[in-house]
Amino acid sequence: MADTLWFSNNHYDHSVQYGNDAGFEFEFYCQRCHDTWRSGFEPYKTARAAGWIRRAANMANGAASSVGWDVAEGVDGLVQSGWHKARDNSFKQAITAAAEHFHRCARCTYYVCARCFTPDRGLCTTCAPDVATEVEAARHQGHLDAATTRAREAGATLAAETDVTTQKQLVCLSCGHETRGAKFCPECGAKQNAAATCGGCAAEVPSGSKFCPECGLPQ
Repeated sequence: MADTLWFSNNHYDHSVQYGNDAGFEFEFYCQRCHDTWRSGFEPYKTARAAGWIRRAANMANGAASSVGWDVAEGVDGLVQSGWHKARDNSFKQAITAAAEHFHRCARCTYYVCARCFTPDRGLCTTCAPDVATEVEAARHQGHLDAATTRAREAGATLAAETDVTTQKQLVCLSCGHETRGAKFCPECGAKQNAAATCGGCAAEVPSGSKFCPECGLPQ
């Protein structure tokens, strides 16, 4: 049980096992505001040393030689065998350091940063919101609600001046451009909502008709 690790899921593991950048680094975040804290980078010395040994063997014996392959397999095995223990040790240190920056809410059990925690209550600011903040937010919401109501009332008085019975032509019959209810097309200038007439018999032609309903002339 001495090697048991207790930790939450509010972290990301940025550790690298191989290469010149091999090492351990962990990022912890507040589960309320998502502000982060990252542990200092700790090099994985075994992997770095293995990389140097591998390069030296390749230079001395050739990358394709059997000796080079044997050395590569040997150092890779060394890296793998020590990786998990070294990572766990580094993770333990990171957890201990992170404990100074995060607090566990007694109600929702989230780990939160100092800004999102109320020490005298042992609760996060989601479970126990700050009174002054909530009052100010409620005051603003009340202002917004009242202003919205007045704006709707003002808009309702304008309804008497709005023509809601006349059908509006939204797309120009001549060019197909949007007119947004205008009397004339802003693209081609054609008058809207004017009944079309047949060029042959001058009879009224319904909108969208391909032929005159009176004489049959193509429109």
